[in-house]
This record gives sequence, C-alpha cells and structure tokens, in this order.
Amino acid sequence: MARDRRPKGKLVRKFGENIFGNPKFDKLLNNKPYPPGQHGMARKKVSDYGIQLKEKQKLKTMYGLLERQFRNLFKKAERMKGVTGDNLLQLLESRLDNTVYRLGLASSRSQARQLVLHRHITVNGKIVNIPSYTMRKNDVIQVKEKSRRLTVFHESLKNVRAENMYPWLNIDKAQLKGEYLYAPLREEIPVNIQENMIVELYSK
Repeated sequence: MARDRRPKGKLVRKFGENIFGNPKFDKLLNNKPYPPGQHGMARKKVSDYGIQLKEKQKLKTMYGLLERQFRNLFKKAERMKGVTGDNLLQLLESRLDNTVYRLGLASSRSQARQLVLHRHITVNGKIVNIPSYTMRKNDVIQVKEKSRRLTVFHESLKNVRAENMYPWLNIDKAQLKGEYLYAPLREEIPVNIQENMIVELYSK
C-alpha cells in the first residue's frame, strides 16, 4: 500500500503549523519557524494558485491521503448536497482511521491506519480493516477483544479527557469503545484549512 514517506518534521515546517497534532512538532516549529531547505528563510510572494495548491497539499497530508484518493473524495463531495468544501471535510472526518484517532485510541492518524489494517478494530461488532471505511450515524467502534491488552491503546487514551471529546463522538475508555453519533458540522471540525481554496483549485 502506497503512503507518504516524507519526514513529518519537514512537512510541519513546510506548512508552518503542527498539522499532525503531536506536541513534539510544536517545539520544532518554535526552534525553526521557517520552511526546510537552503532558501527556507527567504520570503517569497505566493500566487493565488500557490495558496490553493498549498491548502490542498496541507489537507491531503494532514489526513494521510495520496492524490488519487483525495481527488476521488473531492468528486464524491461535489456530488453530495450542500457546500462542497464542507462535504469534503465531513467525508475526511468520517473515515474509520480518522475516527479511531479522534477517539484517542491512537496517537496519530498513521498509527490509527496501521491498527485498522492489522484488524484490531471492529465496527458494530465486525472486524473492519479498511481505513477509508465511511462511518455512519450511531456506528459503534471498538477494539476487538483479543487486542484489548495492547499497550498502544491504553497509552493513547491517557491523553483523552471527556470534556475535550469531539461533540460528534462518544468514548467509553474502560471498554475501549466509541460511538460515531453524527456527521460533524464544519464549525465543529478543528482544522485550519481554507477549503474554499481547494474547491477553486479543482474547479479550474
């Protein structure tokens, strides 16, 4: 399975923000608040196209998708009722790997993807090993019984606080179980993205 193998530290510096949510990258950005490379500190005027492209690359990298996957998801968002940009973010958030990450069962989306691929996660009682699986209202996600002793889940859940849980999700830490209550609204999705720029880019 193809995946982006570029160093995450360089990607964080490229976009100028901690797109992966790991606290170690906050320290990196404080020490090197400029893009990587020989000309990283030079100021460059960015065109409208450059801004649109950067927003697309940032969102794609944040959720760990390759270009073909991202384009197919955008086409699906276009076919849905409502605002295309909002639909796109909603589709990204409803992926199984992202939901496992948001619930706190994994410390990163890439780790969540691995856990799903390795058949540690069930949806409504059945093992699902497809990271892109689309969650639906009231779906129940749980770590399968044989995997519940794995340290990775318990270590990740240490950082989860009930008061900080996303409104469209519910977590039962004792049972390593969560529920996808509904598809989130745009204002509930905590990503620093100008999705309208991505829509403009693909509309050309």
